[in-house]
Amino acid sequence: MSPLDGDSIRAIFDAPTPLTVGIEEELMLLDAETLDLAPRARELLARVQGWAGAEPGAGAAQPPRDGRFKLEMPAAQFEIASPAMKNAAEAADFLRTARADLAQAAEEEGLSLAAAGVHPFADEEGELNAGERYKRVCGEYGAFARRQLVFGLQVHVAIRPASTALAVYNGLRNHLPELLALAANAPIYRGRDTGLATIRPKLCELLPRQGVPPALGSWDEYAQALAWGRTAGTFAEPAIWWWELRPHPSFGTLEVRVPDAQRTVEEAAAVVALVHALAAHLAEHHEAGEPTPAPAPTWRIQENRWQALRHGTNGTLADLETGAPTSTKERLHALLETIAPAAAAQGSADHLRKAHALADASGAAQQRERFEGEGLRHLVEWLTSGFTSARNGHS
Repeated sequence: MSPLDGDSIRAIFDAPTPLTVGIEEELMLLDAETLDLAPRARELLARVQGWAGAEPGAGAAQPPRDGRFKLEMPAAQFEIASPAMKNAAEAADFLRTARADLAQAAEEEGLSLAAAGVHPFADEEGELNAGERYKRVCGEYGAFARRQLVFGLQVHVAIRPASTALAVYNGLRNHLPELLALAANAPIYRGRDTGLATIRPKLCELLPRQGVPPALGSWDEYAQALAWGRTAGTFAEPAIWWWELRPHPSFGTLEVRVPDAQRTVEEAAAVVALVHALAAHLAEHHEAGEPTPAPAPTWRIQENRWQALRHGTNGTLADLETGAPTSTKERLHALLETIAPAAAAQGSADHLRKAHALADASGAAQQRERFEGEGLRHLVEWLTSGFTSARNGHS
């Protein structure tokens, strides 16, 4: 993408489109016998694309590329990417089919798949995929790049017009800790209980531009930030503006990057429903002309972020104005009730109800229960058993 100025960014976010939602799901690729991470993503991509083991671009005639599947930086990570969809129900249907197709291809390669924020017992460093972009990242960050064995669920929402998209971006910043707490799904790392609901955000922090993003007063301010990064040589493109929330000019979306990957399709769809409905709720209030609070100081959101990644849904979160603490579960249930009309209008009421269940028993709590009761291997087997509903009768 060529350098962007404020006007070109506004034009992207003013281009007419419905309030759609899209997902990128990062998955753990496992050896079917050992259940350890398996750095064989290129082999699986060849299999699922129908290349019969050939390297992509090897010269022979290839069937049409299946755009649902792609590589990421770690060689033991595989990604499912969706088109723009109407609601969480469509996302669930898409993800269920994509997971089933991928699981079948993985089985043919002696592989298995699972979804969580981190692998419970793998080594801290892993192989990286080839590619010019990944080569640059590895050259700059070395071992820290090889420690990015982290697996997230990125949710994209298309908000229009540009003025509303900017307001929703700033509004979503305040709610990142609630989203983090609900979707926390990485308490066990390198064979031990970390004491955190999710260690994934702390591993991400080994690289720059992580955590709570800066507030943006205008699209010109965002363009100036990107221009500064290009001039400095530290981030030459919007794709490496790695915060937990960012505008995505290539897609014309706001991308929420804070959730961990979720074990089941239904849990992933619950997170999608929450993000989609929350964005719609914030957009509706902005368009109605209701007063927009000034963006909260980043450090206050970061205080809540720590509480969320440390305690998950079992902690407290502070009011961003007064500092008064409230039970995280209480905050989450209240937020879900507030955005329920938006979810109903989107056709996602059923999936939002699953988010209430996650608020009471998040992935982190479920993982810790299995780990404490039956140990590491059982925990990973349980993660793999939830990957597809078609293979085990539930999602």
